[in-house]
Amino acid sequence: MSQEPLMLRALRGATTAHANTASAMAEAVEELLDALINDNALEGSLVLSATFSVTADLNAMFPASLARRRPGWDGVALMDCQQMQVEGDLPRCIRVMVMAWMPAERLLHQPYLRQAARLRPDRSGHN
Repeated sequence: MSQEPLMLRALRGATTAHANTASAMAEAVEELLDALINDNALEGSLVLSATFSVTADLNAMFPASLARRRPGWDGVALMDCQQMQVEGDLPRCIRVMVMAWMPAERLLHQPYLRQAARLRPDRSGHN
């Protein structure tokens, strides 16, 4: 049985938290990770890295701590950082970039959820 050739691909996504609390951030991050994983058939063993950035108004938790709990993500290089502050930026925004080995021909789904949908109207939603 032949396997599709894999190439390193970058997936992006974003969402917003309704408040600067650990529970609000966790809810938003879990929803974003679910969309990335489910809509792209992402296997944890093929994920190389994930970088999360948050706007300066979010500091209640580390988003990467949630990704670390995902099946197969224990060997993934994870990082959290603060998004560059730009006047008029979307408040309470969480962004992610995931690098993963995926089939070259697979259509990528890059979810922009909740209020983050306005950042990329061409990619909002997760279908």
